[in-house]
Amino acid sequence: MTSLDGLNVSRETTDLLTQFSELVERWTVRINLISKASVDGILERHVADSAQLFELAPEFEHWVDLGSGGGFPGIVIAIIAKEARPEARITLVESDLRKATFLRTAIRELGLNAKVIAERIEELPPLGADVLSARALADLPALLEFTELHLAKSGTAIFPKGQNWRKEDEAARQLWSYSLDPVKSKTSAEAAILLIKDVSRV
Repeated sequence: MTSLDGLNVSRETTDLLTQFSELVERWTVRINLISKASVDGILERHVADSAQLFELAPEFEHWVDLGSGGGFPGIVIAIIAKEARPEARITLVESDLRKATFLRTAIRELGLNAKVIAERIEELPPLGADVLSARALADLPALLEFTELHLAKSGTAIFPKGQNWRKEDEAARQLWSYSLDPVKSKTSAEAAILLIKDVSRV
């Protein structure tokens, strides 16, 4: 496994992130949490990629992660928040019942302050998130639909995106008005983390 030395977290948090990585690896044998090809690089490709979102986030009381899947970034955020923001609530939304079961298992085994909602994102009442995240869930126009519903008025959406993020931004501008601060990803030269606020329909 790749080292986590690049992360600015304590030894205790590093140990929890490592435990979580091992849990993902075991469950991926049974259900498709992450691609088999990316298992060997799980710490760098998935954990470190997710952890950088926490570093970019404003202060928050409620973080909502949509389409949490294998726990990236939701469980990683909850692990870091356990020490850095212990009073914060983390909500993970995952409609796939097998993945939701995995997420609940990870929360229980790692002692995290998080809960899982196993329902479809668009069918939920507004969640009022201070921070809203989603990784590899949908294109930006679709993500902004979810943002309008679940992000608090003063909140920030944090979406990691690949090399085509500018095209997604261009498409989203046809339907939405928002402020955008793209930050270069630490884990992929062509990727960006999109910090989005003040979302409204055009």
